Amino acid sequence: MSGVQDRVIIVTGAGGGLGREYALLLARSGARVVVNDLGGARDGSGSGSVMADAVVEEIWGRGRRGGAEL
Repeated sequence: MSGVQDRVIIVTGAGGGLGREYALLLARSGARVVVNDLGGARDGSGSGSVMADAVVEEIWGRGRRGGAEL
């Protein structure tokens, strides 16, 4: 993916599904990714950072830059 090298990109809903895949793709392409996911259910209940933290760990484990945003 061209044009993202060293840019900071915020991916909302990045804890799972398509958001997660976009976050990983952008990180592999050299972007600095802010993983944003409140961890709530579809009905708006609950919250937590477990899923977002797991994506950040995966990005860091691949030697890329990323950060969690809650």
